[in-house]
Amino acid sequence: MKIADSIFELLRLRSELDKSIGFVPTMGALHEGHAELLRRSKAENKTTILSVFVNPTQFNDPKDFEKYPNTLAADTALAEKNGVDILWLPRKEELYNDKYRFRISENDFSHLLEGRARPGHFDGVLTVVLKLFQVVKPDRAYFGEKDYQQMELIRDMTESFFLPIEIVAVPTVRDQSGLALSSRNQRLSPEAVQEAAKLYQTLNLKITSAEATMRLQELGFKVDYVKDYNKRRYAAVFLEDVRLIDNVEL
Repeated sequence: MKIADSIFELLRLRSELDKSIGFVPTMGALHEGHAELLRRSKAENKTTILSVFVNPTQFNDPKDFEKYPNTLAADTALAEKNGVDILWLPRKEELYNDKYRFRISENDFSHLLEGRARPGHFDGVLTVVLKLFQVVKPDRAYFGEKDYQQMELIRDMTESFFLPIEIVAVPTVRDQSGLALSSRNQRLSPEAVQEAAKLYQTLNLKITSAEATMRLQELGFKVDYVKDYNKRRYAAVFLEDVRLIDNVEL
């Protein structure tokens, strides 16, 4: 596995590659869900590129950014184990050489659900993903369905700007309890991890979103939202001050 710590080095390595190229952009703190993205990329492409970059512009809460786990040594080991060809570690100074003067804004779906709860969040997501795409120029990019709204917005952005990139949706990876694997789970106590599984279990009940909200509150969650949109049920809750999101198909 080759490691690039600058855009120049990534472009140099990229110039030596034949098609096809699969790309998995991440913020690190990798887990089995990310490993599944990498396995899909390895199966469908000749080369797989993984990026690890904790993107500051998508955090509307600076404290949340500061608490985001940094596990680069473990991330590198997971990347090697799963056959990553190039690990790219972008630097903020390079990706945001314009100091975020230019950004991508979507004016519809990005204002609902996570966008309504976290103003500016999707501007940061879409902007950084477009920058990463422009450098890597992959044939396919892989995203997990746990962040379903994010995945849909990235797919729509890719189509709107005529980018020749296939956005591949990978089903959410869950543990035996049904809890969606997430980097944020690392901040939960063992007891809270067990309780967190009740989020997914509740979303799957044949009840209204309002009833699901009440049930989650009774279970001890602080509910940000439970909303049904376009044949999916989306939810965001807090447990031990950790924000958890999930979604299920209706």
